[in-house]
Amino acid sequence: MRIVSICPSNTEIVANLGQTHLLVGVDNYSDYPEEVEHLPKLGPDLSIDIERVASLKPDLVLASLSVPGMEKNIEGLDEYDLPYIILNPNTLYEISEDIRRVGKAIGVEEKSHQHADDFLREIDEFKHRSKQMEKKPSLYWEWWPKPVFTPGKLNWLNEISELSGGVNLFRDQEVASFQTDWEEVKKRDPDHICMVWVGVKEEKMNPDLIKKRPGWSELKAVKHNHIHVLEESLFCRPSPRLLEGLRKISAIVKHKNSK
Repeated sequence: MRIVSICPSNTEIVANLGQTHLLVGVDNYSDYPEEVEHLPKLGPDLSIDIERVASLKPDLVLASLSVPGMEKNIEGLDEYDLPYIILNPNTLYEISEDIRRVGKAIGVEEKSHQHADDFLREIDEFKHRSKQMEKKPSLYWEWWPKPVFTPGKLNWLNEISELSGGVNLFRDQEVASFQTDWEEVKKRDPDHICMVWVGVKEEKMNPDLIKKRPGWSELKAVKHNHIHVLEESLFCRPSPRLLEGLRKISAIVKHKNSK
């Protein structure tokens, strides 16, 4: 079977199922696992070269609507009459369902049920542990600094926050992605600041910039040096690797809470 993935999270689901050998092309941002790096790159996820996708003669294209603007890719796939499925999860459960869906589509249905069940089982373990934590620190997730974008209630990072033993600072917003400003974040005064700028490698994110924002030196997170530069690939992609991110932020929250 010949599979093309045009979104990093889709590529990572294929990897979770141990089927990267079926991939014949990926989008420019698919960088995990290492073996996909040698594959033909088909453009950034918002402007995939559909003609090139068609030239690879895929049996299935794994498309996505996880970022506004990806609709154009779907139109192109329809134009070239290419077979595809669309993944667009917002919750951890929906990610588990996508593992099953992709597994069925690429011929490893039984394996996909096992992997999805394992995924949900680990989430349940975190849920049990987090319920026993008395202090629930607030986590401000910064997807983008200016304009400020942060996850609301309808995003997996809201769940990740709770499973780690904390709470999402903007859990009161009934959206997946919320646009706000520095002043509003300052008013809410988070216990932790998590820098996960989409598309930016962690070595290019400078926590000192956070401290220089007007009035932010007074924030609890800044005063206690609870500014965390995290891999956006482990927190901003709706893939099974979110569990790796969950383990990481859970260890941070647990460690800081114990002090």
